[in-house]
Formats: sequence, C-alpha cells, structure tokens
Amino acid sequence: MLRTPGDPLSPPPTSAPAIDDDFSNGELAPVWVPHYLPHWTTADRSAARLAFTPEGLDLRIEEDQLEWRPEDAPMRVSNLQTATFSGALGSNVGTHRHRSDGLLVRSHTPTSLRYAPTAGRVDVTLRASTDPDCMTAIWLVGTEHDDPRDSGEICVAEIDADAIGASTRVRCGIKAHHDERLRTDMIATTVPHDASRFLTWSVEWGGGVTTIGCEGRLVACFDQAPAYPQMLLIDVFEMSPGRGDYPKAATVRRVRAWSTQSH
Repeated sequence: MLRTPGDPLSPPPTSAPAIDDDFSNGELAPVWVPHYLPHWTTADRSAARLAFTPEGLDLRIEEDQLEWRPEDAPMRVSNLQTATFSGALGSNVGTHRHRSDGLLVRSHTPTSLRYAPTAGRVDVTLRASTDPDCMTAIWLVGTEHDDPRDSGEICVAEIDADAIGASTRVRCGIKAHHDERLRTDMIATTVPHDASRFLTWSVEWGGGVTTIGCEGRLVACFDQAPAYPQMLLIDVFEMSPGRGDYPKAATVRRVRAWSTQSH
C-alpha cells in the first residue's frame, strides 16, 4: 500500500550493509568509481575532482576542469558511481543512454558491478552545493549489461542550488528511458529542510514499489520499481561556469546501502 508524504520511513535493514562509508580514512573505498559515465567520454573529462575534509568527501567543480563532453559544454561534473559497463568503441552500447544526440563509446570500460542490486535500500547523507549554477544529485540507474531495456532510473534527489533555503525544492521519481516496462513519473516537491545542511536522503525499491525519503520522513512513493541491477551515482554538476568562487562543492558525509538481491 502506498504511503503519504510525511509518514515515517521504515527503519533500515538490520543486516550488514553492502556499503557503509563515512570517507574518514582519506581514500576511496573499492566500491567507488570516481568518474561520470566514463565510456561516453574520455578519462580526463569524466574524472571527479575530490577532496577529503573533516566533514566528509567534497565532490568539487574546479576552475580548470574540463566539460564532461565537448558537445555538452559548458556542463562539468564530479561523480561517484558503483558500476561500469560499455560495449565496443564507437558503439552506442553502455550504461545510461540518457541523451538523444548520438552518445557513442569513446573509452571502452570493462563491466564492473561493485554495487548493483536488483532491489535494496540506500541512505546518503550529504550537504548540497549552494554555488551558482550547480545541481547536486543522487540517482540509481540500470546498468544495461544484461539487456538494453534495463535502463530505468530512480531519481532520489535533484537539488538546484537556487532551490535551497529554509525549505528546499527537489525533483524525484522514476525515469523510464528505454524501458517500456516503466513509465516516467517525476515530481517536484518541497522538503521542510535546508539542503545546505547535512541531510540524509533515502530510497528503498523492490516488489514494484519505490519510496524516497528525507530525514526519516517519506517524500514520495511510486507504484513501480526497476527489477534489474541498479548502480548508485552521487554527483555535483555545474551548468554555466563563470559565476561564484571555485572550488564549488557538495559534501558527502556517509553512504549506507543494502542489497535485497544483487548481481
């Protein structure tokens, strides 16, 4: 049964998480790939700019950072993700074919499923960027390594810097992409929290239901869920460079993730 926004979230599983990382040891755990969809571009463009701080891991946009792809200029991004997959060089086979402008594999990326469950729970504690022209995001995306239809996305949170205040406007929901078994169902809603402070965003999916929450309370519930491997992405984007000071950053304090089933 679908619940009402504001209801308490279910507690996390009592089992040991597949990921429990507070970024306090000064190096990335093996579960993380510090690139954004590296197969669609080149390593110098996909590589994340990172800094370990006493408050967590900064995902940074720096003044000399290259655009993710020349075709996407001026968009720049620093991202962590938990899987990779691509086809042959020059093909259009790979995880997250999210654009319609002819994405082609530019860097062959071996299949690596470090965390890619078919159902589970993820809690991400982060402080969103308030820097001009930035967006902080948390996503789960189908890996597509078994079937190109396995492309559906759970958008846990997309937070624009200019939507942050005493309360924060956020986008969340389901994006079907190339999966006809899903339907795109995205909403924009407001949470009664300042996302420039550390907040815990949660998602639980499986059995045809997806629930998204913030600070232990339900934000939205959807009557569908991808039923194939999903990788986690956490990132900060800069859409229009030139305004504000550098580095720009979102800070990830802790990630915990559980798998109901995994590949």
